[in-house]
Amino acid sequence: MITKENILASAKNTILSESQSIAKLADFLDENFIEATQRIYNSKGRLVVTGIGKSAIIAQKMVASFNSTGTPSLFLHASEAIHGDLGMIQSEDVIICISKSGNSPEIKVLVPLLKRFGNTLIAITGNMTSFLAQGSDIVLNTTVDSEACPNNLAPTNSTTAQLVMGDALIVCLMEMRDFKPEDFAVYHPGGALGKKLLLRVKDMLEHSLKPMVTPDTPIKKVIFEISEKRLGVTAVVENDKVIGIITDGDIRRMLNDRDTFADLTAKDIMTKNPKMTSSDVMVVEALNIMEDFAITQLVVVDNGDYKGVLHLHDILKEGII
Repeated sequence: MITKENILASAKNTILSESQSIAKLADFLDENFIEATQRIYNSKGRLVVTGIGKSAIIAQKMVASFNSTGTPSLFLHASEAIHGDLGMIQSEDVIICISKSGNSPEIKVLVPLLKRFGNTLIAITGNMTSFLAQGSDIVLNTTVDSEACPNNLAPTNSTTAQLVMGDALIVCLMEMRDFKPEDFAVYHPGGALGKKLLLRVKDMLEHSLKPMVTPDTPIKKVIFEISEKRLGVTAVVENDKVIGIITDGDIRRMLNDRDTFADLTAKDIMTKNPKMTSSDVMVVEALNIMEDFAITQLVVVDNGDYKGVLHLHDILKEGII
């Protein structure tokens, strides 16, 4: 009988089994890993990653990660390679071939062909005596004791081990290249991640209104300005300089404390020395300022010139957080 307890137990056993296999990979790291990393780093060509079956899917993920972190890479399907796709390999390319057994028919056909080109061949395999291991220049060991699959057939631990070994190569190469967030943004400009890395405050102000009053503006007109511009705030500007801000919270507190405000002006209720930022600052940095000071708006000023207001709601709309 399948019970909830059995389902959770199976899931936990799978996770523990795979985590143990990953932990053992650290013991397999040796001079081969160093040599593989250096060969890829020093290569004047591309990195070609190939495999068959589930290993091919792992290869595709590796290629995606290599490409987004500064290592130009291509995926070559092992079965397609022997039907014309070998033409994509250039003389200075480094090749990674992934296979658990290292003895599949496609791999046995492919390895001699790859060696004929004279490229550096790096094997990622769980069988150190396999055809692939024997025919490669460098071998990265991803041996696992067994699969999490109850039949010890479906690739589970073995593909996770391949994936983690690939990640280890990727991270090492990033560190060797001193790969920075701004570098990552160049290769990954799309989506929320791209916005987080690339979007600047000035990009958010392009169509934004600029709520603004003078120190002597009557409170009634201040309320109109805040309501009309719909940012919940207005800057108080004197001699082209921002000297304070008034938020809708300031208005509520004033109304709570006084029965009339006919005699008040902007300077009477404004907050002096408001938090500011410049238009060239990254939006994520501006967000950090808001979080640090528990505020929802930032006045944007460039060399004393008032540019507008950045609101937390606008950042949320962009999907950055």
